[in-house]
Amino acid sequence: MLENADLGKLIIRLTLGGLILFHGIAKLLNGVGFIEGLLTSHGLPGFLAYGVFVGELIAPLMVILGYQTRIGALLIVFNMLVAIVLVHTNELLALSSSGGWALELQGFFLFTAVAVMFLGPGRYKLKN
Repeated sequence: MLENADLGKLIIRLTLGGLILFHGIAKLLNGVGFIEGLLTSHGLPGFLAYGVFVGELIAPLMVILGYQTRIGALLIVFNMLVAIVLVHTNELLALSSSGGWALELQGFFLFTAVAVMFLGPGRYKLKN
């Protein structure tokens, strides 16, 4: 009765894509100066910061809509790995003040995107 793998995949896609999309919208409204600074401090060109729009706007929309879902999820995985390396490396083994992993949100995004890559979009998707 409650077994509906396609509905489950849709819920996972909407959750992952929707939550990442908010981060992309914030960067669209507020700019990517923070990311440019991080990149240049690591010896990388600042213009690469605009790639965040691929990982946090385009890819989440792909996942939400179920269009080229596995590619969208792969882009989110790459985006999260870059974010962890640039911003959160010092928190990899840290706990938060409430006792959870300091990178719970980043871990959720990363591993849920990996799961979506393996699961695919399910039945509820745009035709592609």
